[in-house]
Amino acid sequence: MDNGMEGMLDTYLFETNSLLDQLDEMLVKDEKVGEFSSDDVNEIFRIMHTIKGSSAMMEFGSLASIAHHIEDLFFYIRDKGIDSLGAEHKKELFNLMFRSGDCLRGQVEKVENGEPLDTDMDSFSAEINQFLKKISGAATEEEPAPVQEEASGDASASNSLPDDKTAICFLHVFLEEGIGMENLRAFMIINALKECELDFRYYPEGMEANSETCAIIIEDGFYLAFDTVELASTAEDILKTQGHIRSYELVMVPVEEPKAEEKPAESHEAAPAAAAPSPAPEKKQPAAQKATASNSPVKQSLISVNLMKLDSLVNIVGEIVITESMVTSSPELAQLNRDSYDTFMKSARQLRKLTDELQDIAMSLRMVPISGVFQKMNRIVRDMKQKLNKDVRLTLVGEDTEVDKTIVDSIQDPIMHMVRNSMDHGIEDDVQERIAAGKNPQGEIILSASHTSNEVIISIADDGKGMDPDKLLQKASEKGILVKPANEYTKKEALGLIMLPGFSTNQTVTEFSGRGVGMDVVKKNVESVGGSISLSSEIGEGTTFTIKIPLTLSIMDGMKVTVGSSIFTIPIANIRQSFKITPSEIIRDENGNEMVERIGGFYPIVRLHELYGINTEVTNLEDGILLWVETSDRAFCLFVDDLIGEQQVVVKPFPAFLNCFELKNYGIGGCTILGDGNISIILDILSLHAAALENI
Repeated sequence: MDNGMEGMLDTYLFETNSLLDQLDEMLVKDEKVGEFSSDDVNEIFRIMHTIKGSSAMMEFGSLASIAHHIEDLFFYIRDKGIDSLGAEHKKELFNLMFRSGDCLRGQVEKVENGEPLDTDMDSFSAEINQFLKKISGAATEEEPAPVQEEASGDASASNSLPDDKTAICFLHVFLEEGIGMENLRAFMIINALKECELDFRYYPEGMEANSETCAIIIEDGFYLAFDTVELASTAEDILKTQGHIRSYELVMVPVEEPKAEEKPAESHEAAPAAAAPSPAPEKKQPAAQKATASNSPVKQSLISVNLMKLDSLVNIVGEIVITESMVTSSPELAQLNRDSYDTFMKSARQLRKLTDELQDIAMSLRMVPISGVFQKMNRIVRDMKQKLNKDVRLTLVGEDTEVDKTIVDSIQDPIMHMVRNSMDHGIEDDVQERIAAGKNPQGEIILSASHTSNEVIISIADDGKGMDPDKLLQKASEKGILVKPANEYTKKEALGLIMLPGFSTNQTVTEFSGRGVGMDVVKKNVESVGGSISLSSEIGEGTTFTIKIPLTLSIMDGMKVTVGSSIFTIPIANIRQSFKITPSEIIRDENGNEMVERIGGFYPIVRLHELYGINTEVTNLEDGILLWVETSDRAFCLFVDDLIGEQQVVVKPFPAFLNCFELKNYGIGGCTILGDGNISIILDILSLHAAALENI
């Protein structure tokens, strides 16, 4: 595949997936109210028309075929109005559309994976056609044999022209063989002409409501009657854009015998006459172009950019930040005289300002709302509600949170697994069990997202039955996967057992769970992008999964501190205060741990040199510096040797081979390259609190 075709394929996949996502959101929203709005009917028709056209252009026959049949269905619904369908038909239409969306998405996935598309879509197409027949009253189509014989008996088209006194000419149109529902397809073509404001009549009349006209159209086609040749010529141009037309011909109405000699002259003039009216449509064309031109800035305001190019841009911006730091911290600057140094620093400050703007723009280019992933979970919950017979609502919080595009791609599967886990395991099977516990009969799953300065936090919480650590330990013991006596496991360790491969609490294997795979895959996928996953649960109250994923590459303001010969960087956003203390200010709790009082609160002290085993001469608290740090609902004080100063740093994840050491669990969030070329460890305050004070 050449670059041009590859670019077209990328555009096709992006647009088609976007349209299918839009379709899914629309169906889920409409099913909740049990009704399609007229706007949504029109939108679904347009979506299918677009997919049909682009798929046909790319020669993806199965996709184009299914989209075309759905387009026919919604053409009829759009023409007759959604209110013409009964409640049972609407319910059936929802299920049919969900399955159609899945079918189209399955074919698109095959295109993405380079697999051959399905060639036989007749059974599904027939199902769509059968539903269209049902709602159009054509389910029991009778065979009009006498009409067929009469039609077939006419050898000449001119002898069977409809009786239209004012018609000057007819367009005789024949449809392709075996397409089915010929009367509705002919009526779609007629409507396409009417939308262009052409004045004409059509025969057989009432074809849209009379299924018996199918036989007439199959045998003898259908007729369009025009009062002028100019109108017929314009209609011919439109017919060229319509589908399922085998052939068509312009038939002039015969005149009386005395004028027969003039007829050839009129016939020869038909071509110039057809060309003559072309300026008339062109008069309207500039207006249409003008309207398009007025909207063109909106259409051109968005472009698709290859993600690899954005990666390269962000990497270069990161290197610029590092290089700028190297230049401004160069020891040669000390050799400049005062005036030269001041001039240099003035230019350096201007460079810093421009660099800040550049990095903000570069980072924002990769940021996309997480709503796309969240909205897809509506479909997961909807399908499982029906199959598990559970009444559950999905609540979305923070769906406007913007995250890096690579993160969106990496967290979709883990979130889906956890939502399915909450539906299957978390929410009670028996409604009476919820009522007896004083809960709302309808279960709830809350999917929320937020971000801090350098990580995205996503939580999936349910108000179900929760997890019993004792039962988890018992199940793990039966499977022989405990690594120490059960009584030595903490509650958090016991809950973490569900992340082990092969662990499942289901007694039987179902469509959704019971095989012992899923949560271990979630943990592996999250850790592969440098993230972590944790869970908390209370019996009878529910379970909450929390995913924390750092940005793959971000630029932040950090405070450099020294501990012995090591340099650490702490995000400025997490620092509340720095101060020195005297020995009299140190307080000890009942376990002998050191604490300090600040503004009416007591905060534990974490000595970094003890936590990481670093040799340093500064071991007395009064000799070093305390940093009061906080994140989320946790706050404590870090003891370090000294402060170096604030600096903007590029946050880079550790190489993949270090993932096995689970550095995140020890409060290490990443690293950065300093201006002098040295590497500084970036501390993750939240996980540092867990490592030092929660003994994880």
